[in-house]
Amino acid sequence: MPTTLSTTGNLRLSELAPQFVQSEIRAMTVACMDAGGINMAQGVCDTDPPHPVVEAAIAAIRSGHNIYTRMDGIAPLREAIAQKFASFNKLSVDPNTQVLVTSGATGAMHAALLALLNAGDECVVLEPFYGYHVSTLKMMKVVPVVVPLAGPEFALNVEQLRGAITPRARAIIINSPSNPSGKVFSRSELEALAEVAIEFDLFVFTDEMYEYFIYDGAQHISIATLPGMAERTITISGFSKTFSVTGWRLGYLAASERWLPAIAYFHDLLYVCAPSPLQYGVAAGLLQLPQSFYDDLTAEYQAKRDMTCTALARAGLTPSVPTGAYYVLADSSRIPGVDAKQKARRLLADAGIAAVAGSAFFAADAAGLNPGETLLRFCFAKKDDELAEACRRLDAYRTVNPK
Repeated sequence: MPTTLSTTGNLRLSELAPQFVQSEIRAMTVACMDAGGINMAQGVCDTDPPHPVVEAAIAAIRSGHNIYTRMDGIAPLREAIAQKFASFNKLSVDPNTQVLVTSGATGAMHAALLALLNAGDECVVLEPFYGYHVSTLKMMKVVPVVVPLAGPEFALNVEQLRGAITPRARAIIINSPSNPSGKVFSRSELEALAEVAIEFDLFVFTDEMYEYFIYDGAQHISIATLPGMAERTITISGFSKTFSVTGWRLGYLAASERWLPAIAYFHDLLYVCAPSPLQYGVAAGLLQLPQSFYDDLTAEYQAKRDMTCTALARAGLTPSVPTGAYYVLADSSRIPGVDAKQKARRLLADAGIAAVAGSAFFAADAAGLNPGETLLRFCFAKKDDELAEACRRLDAYRTVNPK
């Protein structure tokens, strides 16, 4: 009887796979669970979703809305999104040709990048950056070109941005309000970004997930509304944060009808469609929730921000007070450790609080130094009692390893 020889020479990881490891955000969430700590690492937003959103999703399940939708999403939701763009963002879009419902904002970004950029292209990313943006670019073999924002206000240096543009540049990614810094780009900064995008004929991918989390009288402006920007801008947002449904994975984007069919194709290929009954839930939220809901959201999270920043300052972890989103970058110099990852794990061990190493949001310089090694990111999207406990733990931490 012939013997079948077994070989594993062709069984190996792809060339791409070894370049990626679990994100530090996910790693700290796992470490926090193991330690029984308070998770201020991941932006899970564990506050309660609005009642109309939950009830409409349950009703949709019971009514049989459990099959695939058309690839761009259900009509009521696309129409509600278009109304929201018009009223809040001051952006006019056609719900039938310019709106795509997606599997989270990450799904929106992934599909849009696949549709519009090629391997070897360059894409400008403003630092500090959201790590998933950079990892998605690298996964597609698009080269991220990092342009630092100047601290402590994370101001845009237009000449530095202009100097980073090469003939291979195809796009800029903007995140405002920003994860992790809470930076809200001003109108003048967005106008400068738009001028560069038009001058060098670049796409702009703008992640506006935290658009309702704005503090101290700041204003959210969608760059697509500026002159000359509508066709070249892909505007991305979602429901995860606003409605506290991060696990539902529901986002959306607006783009020119010139680009939307290709973006929708790649989203269909990757995800088929966003979850059908949950689309009915968030549509109800857009249509039924009054303006007071969003006003209360702003007030609630500004109070959470102030509470968190005050506790961090008292603990000797000087915060960079954010103007938007629900994250704080804080100075971790007083925490023992050779780098930010060690400092995050030491804080978890000593105080029972999980934060994320700041190095996850910065790139190393030519000398191999990462500006984020003395920073930690804290998320304050927590229920009031848990956030109060986290602040009590930070107060207690004042006496640990004093400097």
